[in-house]
Amino acid sequence: MTEKSLNEQALQARFHDVEENLKHIEETITKAAEKSGRKREDITLLAATKTVPVEVINHAIESGVRCIGENRVQELLDKYDGYRKDLADVQFIGHLQTNKVKYLIGRVSMIQSVDSVKLAQEISRQCIKHGTTMDVLLEVNIGREENKSGVLLENLDELLENVAQLPAITVRGLMAIPPAGASAEESFAYFSKMHETYIDISRKNTDNRIDMRFLSMGMSADYAQAIEAGANMVRIGSSLFGPRDYSK
Repeated sequence: MTEKSLNEQALQARFHDVEENLKHIEETITKAAEKSGRKREDITLLAATKTVPVEVINHAIESGVRCIGENRVQELLDKYDGYRKDLADVQFIGHLQTNKVKYLIGRVSMIQSVDSVKLAQEISRQCIKHGTTMDVLLEVNIGREENKSGVLLENLDELLENVAQLPAITVRGLMAIPPAGASAEESFAYFSKMHETYIDISRKNTDNRIDMRFLSMGMSADYAQAIEAGANMVRIGSSLFGPRDYSK
């Protein structure tokens, strides 16, 4: 057997794994949505594609995934032309430096990691420059972790107000990650607090540049909990694609 056929065999095996994983994820999302009084169609599954080859990403898309998210700007640029963009929405979900914003304009539909006025201002500036607009989520550091990005909960209202005043940006919701190592009970409490915050903002909002549609929280280890607590978008990587290969 040639090296090429071995590689093809490995790729086909990975395709099969993605299909089986996706079936399980869909079943889990459906059950969690029902437990929270909602339907499967109320939940957006975003495939987190960090380190995943384009061929595997596209197979997931062809299998039914309709939303993908990259964590790194350079990786997104390297893979962008190969995505099945005719079938799936592309978003950015990782930490973003202001000097990298220009590379995302026109390539992604939403940036989920806005945590400062400075970053939002640069997104606004670049959008105006290119005659377009950008949907954003405000990232909340719900666990108050010093080594994690995101605005602290007590500063969220101020950030929301300042971002909403910027042209060419629409705030579509919130994003958060509970602290690493949190117990299931602790994670559920964090998720519930985020949902409460999301609902409070939705109810009192009167600014047409704030349209709270997405509460993005929950990843491979805890997405069912997040949905049960109120999330309507989950970002799933390893449970769909398998363990990440960080050597590449």
